Amino acid sequence: MTYSILFVTCPNLKSAGKISRHLLNEKLVACVNILPVIKSEYWWKGKIQSHSEVLMIIKTRSELYQKVEKEIKRLHPYKIPEVISFKVHKGNKDYLNWISEVTE
Repeated sequence: MTYSILFVTCPNLKSAGKISRHLLNEKLVACVNILPVIKSEYWWKGKIQSHSEVLMIIKTRSELYQKVEKEIKRLHPYKIPEVISFKVHKGNKDYLNWISEVTE
């Protein structure tokens, strides 16, 4: 079994909470950490932008990535939401087993 951590930025706590609750209710993810204030600077439409955002750190099984991404894109208010996935190479086996137990 392989596991992934996803980074997803949102414009505010409301949208992050909506996405988080949906993913948890659908048992697509085991846990979502929401960091309430980050500063993001990025290129958009030929200009450098700077905004406050919310960062979601999502833990799931790698095999669920496509479903998770699909749901995030469906619910997210951004035209092109950030959905970045990192494979977990090592971790507490008890925690990783828990991820498997609570996701479907």
